[in-house]
Amino acid sequence: MNAEIEIPLFPLGVVLLPGTLLPLHIFEERYKEMIGECLAENREFGIVYFSGDEINRIGCSAQIVKLLKTYENGEMDIITVGTNRFFIKELDETQACFQAKIVLFDDDPEEETDELKQLVISGINLLEELRSVTGIESDEAVFKEESDIRKVSFLISGNDGFRPTEKQNFLEMTSTKKRLKNAVGALKKVIQRARLSLEIQEIINGNGDAKKIMVKYGMK
Repeated sequence: MNAEIEIPLFPLGVVLLPGTLLPLHIFEERYKEMIGECLAENREFGIVYFSGDEINRIGCSAQIVKLLKTYENGEMDIITVGTNRFFIKELDETQACFQAKIVLFDDDPEEETDELKQLVISGINLLEELRSVTGIESDEAVFKEESDIRKVSFLISGNDGFRPTEKQNFLEMTSTKKRLKNAVGALKKVIQRARLSLEIQEIINGNGDAKKIMVKYGMK
């Protein structure tokens, strides 16, 4: 996957990972034109994380899987899915929408060990635990039915509980094992933060013990 190709870029404050879905509302004129061309030509575009200061050089190509709605003023609601990771070899900023010459890359080959499989199981279980804590539904069946561990590693790493900088780190990793290991560790922290938020809300509602919570989370 080292062929050089050219695609339009869409810098965003979010990170897209392969196999994960991303809904977008397209309202800027330049991006309405870009997405219109991608739809007409069945063409992908690149999503790169823009922190507000700089455009990241590593991103993920996006395929439009559904046009949900077109508004009278030309705005659109679309659903995209991440396809392949890339790094920007050359960036053209002279046009309304950035164009980039990119090179695709993938994970390094790794043996499918018992440790790797156990990391997948741990990640799926943690996602179920997070769902039970937050009440936000997720489809664990998708993970359980997927046999490609690399794909599962991206699905777990794409959880909405992760910050963009964390997702960007997962995106850039070329070791499936390292990505899974880091994502599992990060999920544990997400769950801890979610539990703490719920318990603080209970205190606000007059149903929690502030002293016990402070001791529990090492705040005293």
